[in-house]
Amino acid sequence: MTTVGVVTGGGRGMGLECARRLTGRVDRLLVVDRDGAGATAAAEELSGHGAVVEPVELDITDGAGLTGLARRASRLGRLRAVAHAAGISPTMGDWRRILTVDLVGTALLHEALRPLVTRGTAMVCFASMSADLVPAEPPEAAEDALGEPLDPRFLDRLRAALGPSVEEPGTAYTWAKHGVRRLVRREAVRIGALGGRVCSVSPGIIGTPQGRQEAAHHPSMKAMVERTPLGREGRPEEVAAVVAFLLSDEASFLTGVDVRVDGGVISALGGGAVPGP
Repeated sequence: MTTVGVVTGGGRGMGLECARRLTGRVDRLLVVDRDGAGATAAAEELSGHGAVVEPVELDITDGAGLTGLARRASRLGRLRAVAHAAGISPTMGDWRRILTVDLVGTALLHEALRPLVTRGTAMVCFASMSADLVPAEPPEAAEDALGEPLDPRFLDRLRAALGPSVEEPGTAYTWAKHGVRRLVRREAVRIGALGGRVCSVSPGIIGTPQGRQEAAHHPSMKAMVERTPLGREGRPEEVAAVVAFLLSDEASFLTGVDVRVDGGVISALGGGAVPGP
């Protein structure tokens, strides 16, 4: 049967590099991006390198749109690989928007695509090394709220559990990405019985347009690069290489885990205390 891949946030940066990796691994590839022109440009660039590539303009928080995406993927063939790179960082929205896009959107995507999971389906969701900022013992009420991101009261519950500090965009981003890691562990159990797998990756400071935007607002990120054991920021294709491995058959016994792709900076910082996003 025809194999199908889906890459969200595929119009640029790490998402585009993930899409590039998947063109040789699936028969049909759906490149999803909120920026329709970006998705189209990516599809044109990637066409002719293996898969038939189709652009999809879609906001990842659009439940009806995600249902349509799942319907399209199902009609094309068997869902083989999903790289969910779509998301926003602290300078791109207020705390509610950050949590809605980065965590609620991830949960909505899983709800839409879960019925398509079969043996051999693999998914990777993007978290962040910022998730390592979360306290070792988070408030129980916050963890309960994060466990139900599709609850209509989710944002209010999390605000009640964490207080006004969560309204700071960087803090909201940290909790959103912690929530993504939690969601992945839960999803691994849910789709394992279907023969599917799901992991997350947590990039460090990566040289993308989005990363440069954050660095311009957070001078502390330069110091983090200087403290990174490898002495530099990462490249989008280096993250995509890890994603490609996690989606491959070579990673067939990996599920429910997070892989930190940060050049060792968290280790250098003692496992936490990450300044900025």
